[in-house]
Amino acid sequence: MAGKPKPMSQIKQLLQLHEQGKNKKFIARSLGISKNTVKAYLAKVASTPLDIQSLLTLDDPILEGKFHAGNPAYKDERFEHFKANLDYFSKELGRVGVTKQLLWEEYRSDYPGGYGHSQFCHHLLQQLIARKPSMVLQHRAGEKLFIDFAGKKLSYINRDTGEVVPCQVFVACLPYSDYSFVMVVKSQSVSDFLYALGCCLEDLGGVPEVLVPDNLKSAIVKASSYEPDVNRAMEDFANHYKTTVIPARARKPKDKALVENQVKLIYTRIYARLRGLTFFDLSSLNKAVKEKTREHNQTRMQQKPYCREERFLADEKPLLKPLPDKPFELKYYRELKVAKNNHIYLAQDKHYYSVPYSLIGLVVKVIYTRSMVHIYSKGQQIAVHIRDYKQGGYTTDKEHLCSQHQHYMDRSPDYYLNKSKLKSELLYQLLEHLFAQNRHPEQLYRTCDGLLNLQRKTDQKDFDKACQMAIECQKYSYVFVLNILKNKMTQEQEIKPLQPLPTHQNIRGKEYYAQSTISF
Repeated sequence: MAGKPKPMSQIKQLLQLHEQGKNKKFIARSLGISKNTVKAYLAKVASTPLDIQSLLTLDDPILEGKFHAGNPAYKDERFEHFKANLDYFSKELGRVGVTKQLLWEEYRSDYPGGYGHSQFCHHLLQQLIARKPSMVLQHRAGEKLFIDFAGKKLSYINRDTGEVVPCQVFVACLPYSDYSFVMVVKSQSVSDFLYALGCCLEDLGGVPEVLVPDNLKSAIVKASSYEPDVNRAMEDFANHYKTTVIPARARKPKDKALVENQVKLIYTRIYARLRGLTFFDLSSLNKAVKEKTREHNQTRMQQKPYCREERFLADEKPLLKPLPDKPFELKYYRELKVAKNNHIYLAQDKHYYSVPYSLIGLVVKVIYTRSMVHIYSKGQQIAVHIRDYKQGGYTTDKEHLCSQHQHYMDRSPDYYLNKSKLKSELLYQLLEHLFAQNRHPEQLYRTCDGLLNLQRKTDQKDFDKACQMAIECQKYSYVFVLNILKNKMTQEQEIKPLQPLPTHQNIRGKEYYAQSTISF
């Protein structure tokens, strides 16, 4: 019985021949086994409480258990001692620097009659595996998308500097069809991560029900005060695409075992096949990666009569939800105080944006994207601006200013001319002469304000006559018109303009004053 156990079908033949009264020598010759083997099996039958007919009705695995009870090592007192210390071994293996070799040395020191190194490692491995069994997960078509970054990087060479630029590799996988998407991005930052994920959904042509990324915080290399919280950014992304995010548990790679396996496959099917090529920009590198990914998806899978792309197109793509009309834009969140000039200061761009002046001194919520700035207060949107990257600049909506500031913003020669034309034709003519002077318009705006103020406070007929007199005298100033009205000069019949002296010959000239002696 020390040799290899005989098949139970052969043992059942042995039992039937013995039941028919055949001797051991005949049975051994008929079945091609030794006489001692026949004796050993018949001795075991005699030691069991079951008769031969009952043994013949048992299934082969059960019958084998009757004859071969198993390895007696598990009944050894050494195993009982080992099993009692198994929790300690498992806990110690998780500590830094602790190995199986070290544990075995300590084990033999405490228990000299224990297992050797190979048996110790064998039993330890079996028990640890048995404590953490793996489950086979069943996936529905179009249900989940697993997301991860590869551990190893790809790179390209900067054509200008010759510098090697390492890049991160984004990997996504649909578990039902095992269809893969691979893309190279500059970093694992939130913006690059969500950009790659958006490109992935565009490539799939639809949106799955659930996104399963790696533990989200692991995607952030360096925190930044200008970046949104990764969880909130991912929620905004999922809301835009009308899907759900269920992150994998930290340090639980089996939660997304298929994408982990995809990473191993792309090392062989993408990394290895591009190792002899040199790239000088990110776009050319991504173009090559996309081509190798397509070949990977079109490669026939082992033990299956289809490739990943065939299964995806046939069963999964029709079940994906449609893509939104607009692409996703990453949102950034701030809470900022409205300054005295009724503007908020967006520090990332060093730019100012206006809000209604009634909110001066209050804290408002700001949500801005790559192209727009949205401002909210008390649950209502109070301002929307196109994002401007000009440092130190102001983006101002005139409606947000108070009436005085609106007036100041409206000032221009056309503004005053149009306004004066509605008040008085002579005032309009006076302002035309005023702006025709070779002076900067802003130097004349206060004169215009003063004249308009006089027009409101003065009798229309007197004011028109004062404007007429100013035009005739070529004195286009507020003070001149004010003095005319103040001195009641408009009541006189006519004020003659100053006349130049008549020309005549009674002029001494410069020669007269240049002579040293006076001659008459």
